[in-house]
Amino acid sequence: MSEQNKTVFRRIVEEVFNQGKLATADELGTEYMEHSPAPGQAPGIDGFKQMVQMFRGAFPDLRITIEDLIAEGDRVVGRMTTSGTHRGEFMGLAPTGKRFTISEIHILRFANGKILEHWGVADDLGMMQQLGAVPVGALSQA
Repeated sequence: MSEQNKTVFRRIVEEVFNQGKLATADELGTEYMEHSPAPGQAPGIDGFKQMVQMFRGAFPDLRITIEDLIAEGDRVVGRMTTSGTHRGEFMGLAPTGKRFTISEIHILRFANGKILEHWGVADDLGMMQQLGAVPVGALSQA
């Protein structure tokens, strides 16, 4: 089961995020619960697809690379590198044309080959600094 779950995790990254195939999300997790929602993200699989569309609209060249994938029981943990160029509005920030590269860690819980739950941590501050929305060193000056 762990290898099957890892395959589903890879499909979410490659097909949904990297290629924008939202139908894959419906196929892999219709009873989805998000524990780390983006601001304003709706619940369930519709909210997940909304968040993917927001990221892909803001960063059309969005690319997520899986660095590590670890499975145990009904959970898969992935460590990823995410990058993109800011070409569309992102959370109220007008396009800057700047690139970002950050690290992320995500945990998915599965049942019967479907994603049931998601928890995630990303370097959001690092991303906003790279996009110019937050000055580098701003927190150390406070």
